[in-house]
Amino acid sequence: MKNIILVFIILFSIISHNQVNGQSTKKIKKADFKRDVLLKTDLGNMVLRLSDSTPIHRNNFIQLIRSKYYEGINFHRVIAGFMIQAGNESTKKNADTSKFLKEYTLPAEINNTFFHKKGVLAAARMGDDVNPTKASSGVQFYIVQGSVYNNIRLDSVQTHRLKGRQLPEAHRTVYKTVGGAPHLDQNYTIFGELIEGYDVLDLIANVKTTGMGKGDRPLKDVKITDTKMIKRRG
Repeated sequence: MKNIILVFIILFSIISHNQVNGQSTKKIKKADFKRDVLLKTDLGNMVLRLSDSTPIHRNNFIQLIRSKYYEGINFHRVIAGFMIQAGNESTKKNADTSKFLKEYTLPAEINNTFFHKKGVLAAARMGDDVNPTKASSGVQFYIVQGSVYNNIRLDSVQTHRLKGRQLPEAHRTVYKTVGGAPHLDQNYTIFGELIEGYDVLDLIANVKTTGMGKGDRPLKDVKITDTKMIKRRG
């Protein structure tokens, strides 16, 4: 038991004092584990709740929020009926490329009970061909908008995208009512979900973009203007 506690203390210390590109991020406060994340954007505010089941991703995201890393960063990839993605530092206005954060990865924390329903927060990553362990980007995240599926479409996803793996009936029910992106299930680390701001998610997801094959970048920048840890409202 003492060894387990010691390993946890060491791991927490490494995460809490992590250095990014030579610059220390802000330390995590114990109270942060009972707070939510406020993302202010050009199109309104969103509130995210992080999962305690994915502590590495949770702690990393808290550090980035408290460091103000995301302020000024745009949603650089937006696909209506799918998701909105941010975290690429080069999308900041007048970005100083000599001071870019060197992107790092986090080990996957894929939880079989989590699925890509509308509003979930997940980590972007490189493809399986170069990333067989499904390690996450340390900075790039996406929020699912998704679409509503019927049984025929869900059966097709199971056969062709999930290689025969069956979706739990409870997940299928959500995909048929709330919607989401079932083809991503068990392939990316989900580490939180939207608590407030579904209208803002839809506004961002439906902006005009450069389109498929051209980067899916919004024609007009949609920026994260402020971030902070806030007291939970419920």
